[in-house]
Amino acid sequence: MSDWAWEYEGYDPAQERLREALCTLGNGYFATRGAASESSTGPAHYPGTYAAGCYNRLVSTVAGRQVENEDLVNLPNWLPLRFRIHATGAGSGGWFHVDDGYLREYRQSLDLRRGVLTRHMLFVDDQGRGLAVDQQRLVHMADPHLAALRTRFTAQNWAGELDVESAIDGDVTNAGVARYRDFEGHHLTDWRTGAVDPETVWLHCRTSASDIAVAMAARTRATTGTRSAVRPRAELRPRSVTQLLVVPVRRAKAVYVDKTVALHTSRDMAISDPLHAALDRAGTAMAFPELLAAHHAAWEHLWQRAELRVPGEAGRILRLHLFHVLQTLSPHTAELDVGVPARGLHGEAYRGHVFWDELFVLPFLNLHFPEVSRALLVYRHRRLPQACRAAREAGRDGAMFPWQCGSDGREEAQTLHLNPRSGRWLPDHSRLQHHVGSAVAYNVWQYCQASGDTEFLHTKGAEILLQIARFWASAAELDAGSGRYRIRGVVGPDEYHDAYPDATKPGLDDNAYTNVTAAWVLHRALDLARTLPVPRRQELFERIALGTEELDRWEEVSRKLRVPFHQGVVSQFDGYADLVEFDWQKYRDRYGGIQRLDRILEGEGDTTNRYKASKQADVLMLGYLFSPGELSRLFRLLGYDVDDDTWRKTVDYYLRRTSHGSTLSELVHGWVLTRTRRAGAWQYLQDALAEDVTDLQGGTTAEGIHLGAMAGTLDLVQRGLTGLETREEALWVDPAPVPELSEFSFSLRYRGHWGVALHMRPGRLRISVPSSEEQPIRVVLPHREVSVAPGHARWLDLV
Repeated sequence: MSDWAWEYEGYDPAQERLREALCTLGNGYFATRGAASESSTGPAHYPGTYAAGCYNRLVSTVAGRQVENEDLVNLPNWLPLRFRIHATGAGSGGWFHVDDGYLREYRQSLDLRRGVLTRHMLFVDDQGRGLAVDQQRLVHMADPHLAALRTRFTAQNWAGELDVESAIDGDVTNAGVARYRDFEGHHLTDWRTGAVDPETVWLHCRTSASDIAVAMAARTRATTGTRSAVRPRAELRPRSVTQLLVVPVRRAKAVYVDKTVALHTSRDMAISDPLHAALDRAGTAMAFPELLAAHHAAWEHLWQRAELRVPGEAGRILRLHLFHVLQTLSPHTAELDVGVPARGLHGEAYRGHVFWDELFVLPFLNLHFPEVSRALLVYRHRRLPQACRAAREAGRDGAMFPWQCGSDGREEAQTLHLNPRSGRWLPDHSRLQHHVGSAVAYNVWQYCQASGDTEFLHTKGAEILLQIARFWASAAELDAGSGRYRIRGVVGPDEYHDAYPDATKPGLDDNAYTNVTAAWVLHRALDLARTLPVPRRQELFERIALGTEELDRWEEVSRKLRVPFHQGVVSQFDGYADLVEFDWQKYRDRYGGIQRLDRILEGEGDTTNRYKASKQADVLMLGYLFSPGELSRLFRLLGYDVDDDTWRKTVDYYLRRTSHGSTLSELVHGWVLTRTRRAGAWQYLQDALAEDVTDLQGGTTAEGIHLGAMAGTLDLVQRGLTGLETREEALWVDPAPVPELSEFSFSLRYRGHWGVALHMRPGRLRISVPSSEEQPIRVVLPHREVSVAPGHARWLDLV
């Protein structure tokens, strides 16, 4: 494989769905999985197309209960294009496809630099006739409503005719995740089909509950190299529309069939109706070579803004991660009302919902595409009223953001989830992960520090921060005996623990991560309340009825929230010390991979709630969000002395008690070990890089990539290895490179400076600032401060 290509040699049905996820093409508006265009849905294949923010809600009967779920909808499949050698008299033979016995060669390559998926196939039929098929597929990065598929056919040792059938298939469901099979998945209704001319056909439908109109138009053209025109013949069916072409072919002469597709929905701006818009766009689209050139240029501009140069295999995987981040959250995203889908636009796992994964995504985007970060935060702000309503219904003040979010901001977390190992449906208490609110507040603050967007900070950002702070202050209960405030009945990031052993009520008390991040939110909200321009402060305080007495309570709670300790380390939650030690070696010997220990134990009639065992980083997430210095200051403000030795013991304690059942786990552990300059960081970083490309979690990547983990690995290089922070109107740098990755470079956008280049070498850092009219950049190192003016570069010694 080359540095810019992700390649597969040979066809492997067992790996096809994983390849489809990793070869997904998208542009931020919509994405299509890398499924074979000549094959239909089945065990080996799952074609799927998803538009950002296009959700629908259905009710299912599961385990005797009515369950409502909202899903990112699998839209009509625009890919179908099948082919066969045309025969006269007795009729044509069967359609070729990769699963038949006629396939002799198969190669698939994802061109990361240009955003193109290419496929090469060679079929040989029973008569020995060879047909070479080469495809180029794109989802257009310049025009977010277009996609295109060019297929080149070459008859190797014969001449005659090909039958080619191109289609739009609207008879699709959400069926890409096996454990959701008991849920209703028919989201589309009211299909209509039509043709406006021999080349152009269309399909229109709606989502059944959200009533989103969806329109696709396809223009199919054949180029044979002769003067004779190939006129497609349209066939309209109730839920699909096809075009049949009979294409003449000559020996060793290539012929081309180009399929250009336009997608619009009723969520789009500046259109009269989706069908008219799709037909107009498909009809006026450029020919494939010109579409390809414009698409290449758009990708070139993206790579310039997100340049990352890391040597070796790590660099190749990081480039793939960056490619998928940019396909999911591109500059087009800035024009949409969407959040960060945890599994990208690459599949149906997690139902396309928005979790806390933006915590791992926005720090990278802030320094490359701040306009996208802002849009993702505006998505949260638009749902602030719903979060305030949820808090009121829970008996709290302020805003309680949902653990899973979709279209309108209500809580979308399931009340039941299936353990595929035992086949049992179990209560799901993940909605108690109220720490998602702290993640939203953290992202607001980090975005504003990186971008200098004080307008957002003083308006939407302030409204979000203050309402989240208000929620935490109202959730904190004073314990008269200790004089400390406690937050009860929550679930932390770990997720293995959602109740005390044998408890009848879910939730845990004083989760350390929850309490410390709540204290941070309160401190930041108080600082912001003090520094808001006076007219704005008066206006905002009057509108949300915020007074000085409430601020005084915030101050008190922010300094007196309880953090439990045991054996000289930070406890994950109150009572953690009373849990049973888990026999890790016994279960590794018995099961091998034990990432999903919760499912294994439940299958045995046991529960992880009994054990000192974590699915992923919980306490250690604090070391991911905050630098060692800032974390120590936070604990001091709470009245606790957590020095380097205490934190080192805490890190060691939880490293030995974590199963890494989340793709985020190795990332966070690698980050924490890197920032504390500990041995072993590289192994965790390698595992984090391999999570999706090797499907370490065992079958999950095929259902959709893990966007937070992918973006997090990028940010680990950008901020983790460099110690880069954006605060106090400066770039703070405190590098902690791992020996195995001691030299790398990347560019970033900081305030008004575009293309600021950082180059790390052992013991040295080069910062180059392109020419502009902006002020010099202040760079703060551990023991000194320098200034780099536009048009200049400096090498800085780090030792």
